[in-house]
Amino acid sequence: MEPLDPIRCGLPHREPFIFIDAVVAREPGKSAVCTRLFAASEPFFRGHFPGHPLVPGVILTEAAAQTAGIAAGEGTYHLSAIRQMKFIRPVPPDTVVEFAAARTAGMGALLQFQVTARVAGELVAEGIIVLNEAVP
Repeated sequence: MEPLDPIRCGLPHREPFIFIDAVVAREPGKSAVCTRLFAASEPFFRGHFPGHPLVPGVILTEAAAQTAGIAAGEGTYHLSAIRQMKFIRPVPPDTVVEFAAARTAGMGALLQFQVTARVAGELVAEGIIVLNEAVP
């Protein structure tokens, strides 16, 4: 499958708050896999941390949530809960991260996803997040 534009896949975010470059796989309502190159030019690297820059865990979490939003399918979803998030190893600048989200539960407007972030196949972060469908 040719990578897809995340906005064309329903991601409601816009610059500067899009943390997904491409959607490489998706099964709407069930799962998605997305990628992001965190280039050294990203502004957050200047302060996180000078001399030893790392992608902030909150940015990894947001990218995973955006991947879950793409997995959720039609509609707009907001991050409702971070049930768990672990950061296994740091992610330096100029690194491509692959994010995956798989739906594990749902009740009404709430959808729960298992999320992972990997660099070259190695797990760097994982967790469980909940999205809430936005009311129009």
